Amino acid sequence: MSNLSGFVKRIRDIMRNDAGINGDAQRIEQMAWMLFLKVYDSKEEDWEFKGNYQSIIPEECRWRNWAKDDKSGGAMTSENLLNFVNNTLFPTLKNLEITPQTPMSKAIVKTTFEDANNYMKDGVQLRQVLNEIDELDLGNYEESHAFGEIYESILRELQSAGSSGEFYTPRAVTDFMAKIIDPKVGERMADFACGTGGFLTSWLKQLKEKVKTTHDQIAFDNSIYGIEKKQFPYMLCITNMLLNEIDEPGIYHDNSLLRDVLDYTINDQFDVILMNPPYGGSEKKDVKNHFPDDLASSETADLFMSVIMYRLKEKGRAAVILPDGFLFGTDNAKVAIKKKLLSEFNLHTVIRLPHSVFSPYTSITTNILFFDKTKPTQETWFYRLDMPEGYKNFSKTKPMELEHFQPVFDWWNNRQEIIIDEFDKSKKYSLQDIIDRNYNIDLCGFPHEEEEILAPKELIQQYQEKRSSLNADIDRILGQITNILGIELETKD
Repeated sequence: MSNLSGFVKRIRDIMRNDAGINGDAQRIEQMAWMLFLKVYDSKEEDWEFKGNYQSIIPEECRWRNWAKDDKSGGAMTSENLLNFVNNTLFPTLKNLEITPQTPMSKAIVKTTFEDANNYMKDGVQLRQVLNEIDELDLGNYEESHAFGEIYESILRELQSAGSSGEFYTPRAVTDFMAKIIDPKVGERMADFACGTGGFLTSWLKQLKEKVKTTHDQIAFDNSIYGIEKKQFPYMLCITNMLLNEIDEPGIYHDNSLLRDVLDYTINDQFDVILMNPPYGGSEKKDVKNHFPDDLASSETADLFMSVIMYRLKEKGRAAVILPDGFLFGTDNAKVAIKKKLLSEFNLHTVIRLPHSVFSPYTSITTNILFFDKTKPTQETWFYRLDMPEGYKNFSKTKPMELEHFQPVFDWWNNRQEIIIDEFDKSKKYSLQDIIDRNYNIDLCGFPHEEEEILAPKELIQQYQEKRSSLNADIDRILGQITNILGIELETKD
C-alpha cells in the first residue's frame, strides 16, 4: 500500500461522516473487527499454502469473498453491504459451532465476535473503509511489519478514547519489564488481565532474539497465555498476536477472578507473570468468595495479586504494576497479601514510577514490584525513577520512552543507596524494617512538593484507601496499648 502512514487518518476521516459512529471508542472498535478479519484471512492464506486446511468460516463470510473489491463493479456496497454484514456476517460468526477439540486458531473467530458490533449505518462509507483495509498487503514482510507499527498506534489511541484507555500500558513500560525479566526459551509467560496484549508482545519481542532452532521456535509459539475479561480488548489482543506470528494464540475471553484460587494446581502455574492488574475497578460481591477470607479484598488489584501468587511456579519470576495504595495500605486484606508475598516469595525490588506515566487514563502513581518464588524475602530494594529532565508531565505528545528507564538499567546490577536533597531515592530495607512498619512499604517515594493534583474520582479513591489504612493502624496501636494495660475497651453496638 502506498502511503501506509496515512492509513489511520484516512479511515478516521471516512468514519467521521457516518451517523452510526459516536466518538473515537466506537471508531476504533469498528476498525478492530474489520482488521481482525483482514489479518485472519491473510493467516488463512499461509495455512492453506501449507496444505490440508479447512476454514471454520463459511465461504460467503470469508473476507476474500465479500470484502474485497476487484474493481469490476461487482463488489457489495450500500444497502446490500449493510444487510449482509448485519444479517449474515455477524450472526454467522457469532454462532460458529466449536467444541473442546476445535483448534484455538479456529475457535478465536467465534470468541472474537461474540460481543462485537457493526456501528456503521452508511453502506457506501463502509465500502470505503473496507477498501482502505483490504489494500494492506500482509503477505509482504516489510509492509506487514510496518502495519504492526501502525497497529501499535491504533492501540495507543485507546489512551484518549474514554474508559478504553485502561487496556493500554505504555510500550516503554512493558518493554522495560520484559527486558528486566529476561525471557528464556522454554518458559511460559502469563498475563491474567492481558488487555490488548502489550506485555505478551514485549515478551515475544525479547524472546524472539533467542530463537535459534526449530525446537526453539515451537517453544516460542507456545510461550504465552492470556486472559481478558472484556470483549473489545480481547479482539484487539487476538489480532495483535496474529500480527506477531502466533498462529494459535493462547488467549481466553474470561474473568481470572471467577475461579477459587485454592483449586489451582501446578498445571495452572507459569514460569513468568507480567501484569498490570486493573485497579479501582468493581467486581460482583461474590467474587470475594473465590479467595481465602484473609485475602478477600474489595480492591481488584489486591485480588489479582493473590491470583498471581497462586499461579507462579516454583523458581518463577514476576513483574507486576500496582498503585501506591497497595504499598501504603495497612488494612487487614492488604497486610495479609503482603505477608504472604514476603513470606513465600522474594520481593527483591520495587521501582517507584513517576506520575502521569498512564496519563490521560489515570494520574494515580504506580510502582513495579519484581519478585520470584525462590525463597522468603530477606531484604527489598526500593528505587525512585524521577521524571526525565525537561519534563513536567508525560502526555500523548510526550509519552514515556524506554530510554527514560536508563537510570534503572544503570542501577540494577550495581545497586547502591542514593539520597538526593535529604530524600531517599534508592534504599535497601530488611524484612524486619518492613514488619516494624506494619507492612507499609511506601518507601523512597516522591517529595511532597512534586505531587500532582489528582482528578476528583481518583482523589476520593486515594483518600478512602488512606483512611482505611489509618483506621487499621489506629486499631492496631489501640490493641497494643490495651493489652499492655490489661484493660478492655467498650465497643458500641
